[in-house]
Amino acid sequence: MTHILITGTHSYIGSSLTEYLSRWPNNYHTSAISLRKTSWQSENFSAFGAVFHAAGLAHDSAKHTLKDDYFRVNSQLTYDTALKAKREGVRQFVFMSSSIVYGKSAPIGHEKIITRDSPVNPESYYGESKVKAEELLMSLNDEGFRVCILRCPMVYGKGSKGNYPLLSKLARRLPIFPRVRNSRSMLYVKNLAEFVRLVIQNQEQGIFWPQNAEYSDTSELVRMIAETHGRKIKLLGGCEFPLRLLAHVTPLVNKAFGSLTYLQELSEYPQNYRLFTLKDSIRETEA
Repeated sequence: MTHILITGTHSYIGSSLTEYLSRWPNNYHTSAISLRKTSWQSENFSAFGAVFHAAGLAHDSAKHTLKDDYFRVNSQLTYDTALKAKREGVRQFVFMSSSIVYGKSAPIGHEKIITRDSPVNPESYYGESKVKAEELLMSLNDEGFRVCILRCPMVYGKGSKGNYPLLSKLARRLPIFPRVRNSRSMLYVKNLAEFVRLVIQNQEQGIFWPQNAEYSDTSELVRMIAETHGRKIKLLGGCEFPLRLLAHVTPLVNKAFGSLTYLQELSEYPQNYRLFTLKDSIRETEA
């Protein structure tokens, strides 16, 4: 039996992992803890084999979140939690990082492909705080305390936040949508949960880049979502040039239609964690 402590009682990913692992009640037991107050410091971590750290300030958690708040929560609190875990005999610490450590996606009409040699290049306080957290955690890494960092792209699934719910809403309401060619790495939450299960089972350490087996195209994604609801949405060509002009006015254009992908070989793993295809994941999410 592997006992896993999940930080962040309101974490979407943490809650999804708990639900996913519940199908193996004889193999995994999960407990969740909040780090919002100081009471967690008096808890005993010694009964846990692994900590899955999902607590933190999200990049869209507040429009005016201060730099110090990001570093206090995403960097220092992460380090303090890991240090406590190490001192109390926990064998592994799995940290939810983000593709945001590489900066923003490429502007509309351009590509951005991340390889193993791509340097981190954060362009926001959130990204900087994640990079700092990774650095602090790796200072604790050794054979007795294995630090496993997951630089995940956009995670989506039923009940998720972020860009996907907005695209789903548009797909269910609009009769037309711009056809723009782009490419995004994404990660279905159940594929992520299986990946986390495997890295804990295998006591992994180091940096990992999990993603779906297929890249996503925003326009095609909207079309596929509409189809799951029995709708046909017309993809309108000739929109890229006006959208490029609009991108100078609002960052939402590049956020929706920009490109950012991990090289697929970067995300390969000896055991299959990509249990759901893109189409299957959309069908499950929209059900």
